Amino acid sequence: MELVTLNSQFIAIIIVLLFSFIAFAFDDTHENFLQCLYHNNSTGISKLVYAKTNSSYPSILQSSIQNLRFSYHNTPKPLIIVTPLQPSHVQATIICSQLHSLQIRIRSGGHDYEGLSYVSQVPFIIIDFINYREIQVDVENRLAWVQVGATVGELYYNIGTKTKTLAFPAGVCPTVGVGGQFSGGGYGYLVRKYGLAADNIIDAHIIDAKGRFLDREAMGEDLFWAIRGGSGASFGVILAWKIRLVPVPSTVTLLTAPRTLEQNATKLVHKWQSVASKLDKNLALTLTLKTVNSSINKGELTVQALFGGLFLGGVDKLVPLVQKSFPELGLAKEECSEMSWIEFTLYSWGFGGQPLEVLLNRSQVNTDSFKAKSDYVRDPIPESGLEGLWRLMFEDEAQGLLLVFFPFGGIMSEIPESKIPFPHRGGVLYQIQYNLHWQEKGEEIAERRIDWMRKLYSYMEGFVSKSPREAYLNYRDLDIGVNNINGYTSYEQASIWGDKYFKNNFERLAHVKTKVDPLNFFRYEQSIPTLLSKV
Repeated sequence: MELVTLNSQFIAIIIVLLFSFIAFAFDDTHENFLQCLYHNNSTGISKLVYAKTNSSYPSILQSSIQNLRFSYHNTPKPLIIVTPLQPSHVQATIICSQLHSLQIRIRSGGHDYEGLSYVSQVPFIIIDFINYREIQVDVENRLAWVQVGATVGELYYNIGTKTKTLAFPAGVCPTVGVGGQFSGGGYGYLVRKYGLAADNIIDAHIIDAKGRFLDREAMGEDLFWAIRGGSGASFGVILAWKIRLVPVPSTVTLLTAPRTLEQNATKLVHKWQSVASKLDKNLALTLTLKTVNSSINKGELTVQALFGGLFLGGVDKLVPLVQKSFPELGLAKEECSEMSWIEFTLYSWGFGGQPLEVLLNRSQVNTDSFKAKSDYVRDPIPESGLEGLWRLMFEDEAQGLLLVFFPFGGIMSEIPESKIPFPHRGGVLYQIQYNLHWQEKGEEIAERRIDWMRKLYSYMEGFVSKSPREAYLNYRDLDIGVNNINGYTSYEQASIWGDKYFKNNFERLAHVKTKVDPLNFFRYEQSIPTLLSKV
């Protein structure tokens, strides 16, 4: 008994010493990295670097965390946060990170659904582009340069304050950074008319693994192809995008038509599936599903199907168009509102009637935790399948669930799957985003909620795309597969998740990765693998 106690004490001492050694090693790495950074760059970078000992470190780290399940005390934290102002700051950070075996996480808006822009299980630093967000809009030539730290809202504001007849087909949420969104595809209400944000990128600036500053000409067409929808952070650190602005009429129309189960929502949703992707490409007729209190059966829940969207034109053209193709909806003129495109960007995010400056507010971060997944639907879900979905939505764990059905078709069906890495084009009726939010704190609650989302995802398997079951990169989901963080990941292993995001484009992405980053410096849980053997 005494011997057992002695062994236990000895083991405890060894564990303490081991952790002390690890902590010392991290401190040593931290100091060596900083010395390298300051030695390699003399243009004021010291004022842009935040170590854990810096009083501003916590606020900088928390400033762009958009999912609170990655803000617990035991969530891995970066050794250093670098907030660059110019390319040389990024170049020095890349060089020094490689010298001292630190991984890099790249954050523009912090909306990575799995927190990968600010969390890692191995020693890492964050390059946070919070200060790198200049936007230059050229109305005459319908072009703009936008640095990756800018948000979608800031981009829309800069366009909308200069012209009412130009826009850009990016996403809906104004606080999403353009660095991550555009490199994963990026879609919104203009997708059926003009395609993805990535479809409308015509140049880019990137720092590669060798620390070189490259534009489109210097990087070559293979790399330029890869970073537009293929996970830019797998290939380097993108600094800025040159984008093509698109024309919109001075008057557009917002459509908002809620219907519940008591108002025949099941049949309406079923019909919508066959209609929305075939409508005039000037109309994006979206569908949002959630549970609400029934106004007919007091004390009970019902499912609300909110038919909404954007029409590039006036209400007098919109109503007859919908009545012809989707008369069952019974769209009334009172459910439509005319406005400018920039005003629509406010209304679509719940800021209707507020000044445009609200688009510049970067502090509108999420105050809850969430888990998201995605699917693509190529054949309509039968009414029986929808009724099974409603039953799941009534379960206790579904509280806070939001389902967004976004129609494709239009120009998306005309663009080849291989034009850029984003492959979900012809034959797709609509995309589904599953989003479950909760306010309660704690890992046990989070795991229970995530398990329920997996249950919902499993139920939907028979109704969505197959071989592969497609997924959207920007709705990051580690459930579908991950790389080996501390070791080599084969192409075959990575294909488990890569085929879902990229389909037949995944192999080409791996070839580009092998060419531009053969030592796989830019890696994370779902980064593009190399085709080389272990190095």
